[in-house]
Amino acid sequence: MKALYLTGAAALALVSAAPSFAQTAPAPAASEDAPGDIIVTAQKRSERLQDVPLAVTVVSGDAIAAQGKTSLEGAQYLVPSLNFLKSGTTLNQSLFLRGVGTSTFSIAGEPSISTVVDGVVYSRAGEAFGDLVDVDQIEVLRGPQGTLFGKNASAGVINIISKKPTSTFGGYVEDGFFSDSEYRARAAINVPLGEHVRSRLTGFYTNYDGNIRNVTTGKLVNGFEHYGGRLQVDADAGPNVKLAFIADYHRNNDDCCGEVIATGPINTATGAVTTNASTAALPTPRGTDTRELAQNLTTRTKETGYGFSLQADIQAGTQTVTSITAYRNYKNTEIRDGDFLPAAYIGFNQLHDFGPQTGDTFSQEIRLTSPGHQFLTYVLGAYYSRAASERVFTRNDQVCTAAVTPAPTALTPCSSASANPSTFPTGTADFGSVFKNVALFGQGTLNISDRFRLIGGLRYTVDQLDVFHSRATTLAGPGINANFDQGVYNEYVRLIGLGVSATTAASQAVSASNGVPFRAKATNENLSGKAGVQFDISHGSTAYATYARGYKGPAFNVFYNLTATGTNVIAPETSDSYEIGLKNTLLGGKLTLNLAAFYAKYKNFQANNPDLVAGVVVTRFTNAGDVSTRGVELDATLRPVRDLSITGGAAYTDAHVDKFNAPAGSATIPAGTPLGFAPKWKGNVSVDYRVRTGGFADVLLGAQGSYQSSELGLFSADAVQRQLGTIGAYSLVNLSAGLVSKDDRYKLTFQVRNLFDKSFAASIINGGPGQAYRYQIPRDADRYFGVTGRVTF
Repeated sequence: MKALYLTGAAALALVSAAPSFAQTAPAPAASEDAPGDIIVTAQKRSERLQDVPLAVTVVSGDAIAAQGKTSLEGAQYLVPSLNFLKSGTTLNQSLFLRGVGTSTFSIAGEPSISTVVDGVVYSRAGEAFGDLVDVDQIEVLRGPQGTLFGKNASAGVINIISKKPTSTFGGYVEDGFFSDSEYRARAAINVPLGEHVRSRLTGFYTNYDGNIRNVTTGKLVNGFEHYGGRLQVDADAGPNVKLAFIADYHRNNDDCCGEVIATGPINTATGAVTTNASTAALPTPRGTDTRELAQNLTTRTKETGYGFSLQADIQAGTQTVTSITAYRNYKNTEIRDGDFLPAAYIGFNQLHDFGPQTGDTFSQEIRLTSPGHQFLTYVLGAYYSRAASERVFTRNDQVCTAAVTPAPTALTPCSSASANPSTFPTGTADFGSVFKNVALFGQGTLNISDRFRLIGGLRYTVDQLDVFHSRATTLAGPGINANFDQGVYNEYVRLIGLGVSATTAASQAVSASNGVPFRAKATNENLSGKAGVQFDISHGSTAYATYARGYKGPAFNVFYNLTATGTNVIAPETSDSYEIGLKNTLLGGKLTLNLAAFYAKYKNFQANNPDLVAGVVVTRFTNAGDVSTRGVELDATLRPVRDLSITGGAAYTDAHVDKFNAPAGSATIPAGTPLGFAPKWKGNVSVDYRVRTGGFADVLLGAQGSYQSSELGLFSADAVQRQLGTIGAYSLVNLSAGLVSKDDRYKLTFQVRNLFDKSFAASIINGGPGQAYRYQIPRDADRYFGVTGRVTF
C-alpha cells in the first residue's frame, strides 16, 4: 500500500527541487538528435557538441534509465573515463575521471569532480549520488575545468541538465518490477499556468530488498527505499526576461551498504590465509561470490535533502545576463556495524557507530554572456558559495576478557560464563567545517578566421576554510581515542616546544582537556586558467589543443579519530593538463567520431591513506604527493537510419604515482603504482533498434556491453595489500526488448541485466575481523530481470 500511495503522491503532489539551471537555452535530449546536432552547455552557453574544443561525453536520460540505474552509478558503464567508488554511505562514495578522484572521510575535504545540476554546484560528494529525476542529458567534461566551473573541478565536471516544462499539458506515468523484489515508479506532468508560465512536477518512488543476506537476522540487506519529487516553473517575465524556479526534495532509507567478509584472515606480510577464531561466527567466505554477512547491527543510511534555486536570464541588448541563486539542505545519518561480527566475543570487541551529519549551502552566480558567431565571444562571471557541515559521531564498544585460565581457544561470546563482565567504552565527537569561496572568472574565444580560433580564460579564487573538533571519551578502550579539544591541542603544542616527542606529547596532552572545541582556519588565493587553439580542418572535422590549470582548495583531516598529530592544514591541490582532440562529423551528421589524447600532472594530490589508529584501520587524508595521468579516449555515435542507433567509447588511461609523500613512520608507495579506481582499459557499446511493424505496436531491441580491466581498489603502501585489494577485470552484457505504440504513448520494455551473471566487487577494503578483506558487492554483480511499463499523455 505504501508503494501505491507514494506513486500516486509522486504523480499528483510531491513538491521538490533541484537547483537552478546553467544553460541560456534548453538543451535537446541527446537521444532525439542526429549525433552531429547534439547541444551541450559545457562552456556555459548552448553549443553543438562538435564545436566545443573540449572532451565531453553526452549521455541521455533515457540511456541512464535503460541501465536500470537511477543515479550516477549507472553512468560509469556508459562513459569509459568515469569510475565510481561504492561505499557504505553516500557520504563516502566518490567519482573518478581519467583515474583521478578524491575519496575521504574528512568533513573538511572536497571532491575532485564537481557535480552541477541545472547550473547549481553540489558542494558535497554525497549529494550527487541520489536519484536522478527527470534528466534530459548528462554531460561529462573530462579533465580539469577550473576556469568556468571552479575549484572543486580539478579532475572534471558532471553537468546534469533536467527536462524543462513545456507549453502544452501532458506527462507520463512509469512503473517497473524487477527480480529480487525491486519496484520503481516515476511520474511527471506538465501544466501550463498561463500564456507565459509553464510548470513541470515530477515524483519518484523506488524500493529494493537487497542482494546480501544477514544470517544473524535472516533478512536481506543492502537494499533501499527512496522517494521524492521536483517542481520547475518557467516564466517569461517580459520580452527580455526569463525566470526559472526549481525546488526538489528526496528522502532515502537504505540498509546499505554492509560489506561482506569475502576472504579469511590474511597475513598482510605474505598474503597467506591464516586461521582466526572469529571465522567461526562468519559465513563461509567465497570471494566475489559471497552474498552473506553476520551482523547484529544493520549498517544503514538515512538521508534527506532539499533545495531551491532561481535563475534569471535577462537580455540586455546583445548580451545575456544570467543570475543563479540557490540554497541546498542536506542531512545524512550513518549507522554502522564496525566489527562485522554478530556479537561481542572474548578478544573480539563489538564496535558500533552512529554518525548523523547536517549541512547547508548557499550559492550565487552571475554571468554576462556575449552573442555567438562574432569576432570575440566571451563569458564573464562571479561566484560565491558558503557550505557548512556538522557531524556528531558516536562510537560504542563492548569489551570483555576471559574469566578462566587458560583462556578459551574457541570463539566465546561476552555473554558466556567464561567471560568477565563487559565494559562499554564510548566516545562522541562533534566536528564540522565551513567552506567559503569567492571567484571571478572569464573565458573568451577570438574567431581569427572562419576556421581558426584562439581560446583563453582566467579564474581568480579566494578560499577560506574553518573547522572545529571536540571529542569526549567516557571510558578508554579499543578504537576509542582519548579526549581531544583546544586544551589538548594547546598542551600538545607546548610539549612539542619543550622537545617532547610527538607520540609522548599526544599522550600527555590529554590531561589538559577543557571541553572547548579545537578550531583551525586556512585561507588561499589562486589564479587558474585555460589557453588553446581550435582549427577546422574541413567542414566536418575540427582539431583543438588546450592547456588548463586545475585547482582544489585547502583541506583538513577532520574526522572522529582526529588527534593533535593530524591537525595540520592540507595544502591546495593543483594540476597542469594538456589535451589535443579531433572531432569528426561524417555521413551528413549521422556519424560522430571524437578522439582525445591527454596528459595531466597533479601536485599536492589530496588522498586517503590507510593507517592504524587505536587498533582500528582508518584513513588519513593527506597531501599524498605528485601523481599524473595520461591516455587516449574515443567517443562514437552512429545513426545510419532513423531507427538504428549505435553508440560507444573506449579509453586507455595510465594514472599512477610519480612521487609519494609518506606520513612520518609510514611506508612509501613506489613511483609507478597505479592510482585507485583507474583501470587502464575500459570501453562500452550500445545498440538500439526500432522495428516498425506496421501493426498496433513496433518492436524495440537493445543491447549494451561494457568492459574494464583490473583496477586497484586499495591504495596502500603495502604491495601485498595492493595485490589483495585489486578488483579483477570484468565485462557486463545487458539486453532489452519491448513494444511501443506507433504514437509512442504506450511502451512496455523487458530487460535482463548482467546476462552472463558475472560476479565482481565494487570495492575491496582491508581491516575485517582478524585481517580479513571486506567487499562491496553491487546489485549489478548478479543477473536480474525486469519489466517496465510507461504511459505518456
